[in-house]
Amino acid sequence: MFNKRQLFSISLLGALFLAGNASAQNAVIVNGKSIPKAQLDKLVQRSGQPDNPQVRDQAREMLVTRELILQEADKRGVLQKEIVREQLEQARMGVLVSAVFEDFIEKEGVADTELKAAYDSVKAQYTGKEYHVEHILVEKESDAKAIIAQLKAGANFEDIAKAKSLDPGSAKNGGDLGWVSDKALVPEFSKAMVQLKNGQITDKPVKSQFGWHVIKMIDSRDVKAPSMDELKDQLKQMIMSDKNWQKAKFAELMQKLRTKAKIQ
Repeated sequence: MFNKRQLFSISLLGALFLAGNASAQNAVIVNGKSIPKAQLDKLVQRSGQPDNPQVRDQAREMLVTRELILQEADKRGVLQKEIVREQLEQARMGVLVSAVFEDFIEKEGVADTELKAAYDSVKAQYTGKEYHVEHILVEKESDAKAIIAQLKAGANFEDIAKAKSLDPGSAKNGGDLGWVSDKALVPEFSKAMVQLKNGQITDKPVKSQFGWHVIKMIDSRDVKAPSMDELKDQLKQMIMSDKNWQKAKFAELMQKLRTKAKIQ
């Protein structure tokens, strides 16, 4: 049998254990009001930031601020004021309007005709040509001229690019820039590049803000637009972000609701 001292110790340990469990379930207690840890977890998750002590401290402070405002609002009786109730109702309606509209868009989606029109608009921007080129970049014109002489004598372009080009992005690939648009390059480079035929190398060094270039044309082709399927997600985002489209869709939603409703 336990004596009174032992019973008291057991009771105290039990109380501390229960208090510890209760505390673990709460993120914080503000003036006796418990804020569950689950609420803190949700706030951290919605923040989109990595879950770490600093983010949790910030979220906890936000919960404390929110709870202090709620308690003070109750203490001051501001919730009884008509203007406050009206503003809260307006805020509630704003949330509901947005939620209903978002659900409508999610389920109704973007019409195929709208997607097609947007695609045709984007497709029209894919004009002109793109070029597959290689280049060797050096600091001095004399170095570029020496490289051109070596190439004319039969030296391998890719080997020289790997050994001497100052362009860190392309040197390791033998000077290969891949497929590029003339609009994506500095004007001096583009002007010289578009005059080359397939397999041709510039017979004079080309100067730009980066140094002196020796350019080799590999191939050229007409710019080809991606298929509508490839651009589908981007097109939807583009359409749905348009303010005029949003207004038109909201008007469509309200028209459907009014048509179904019995308004007396």
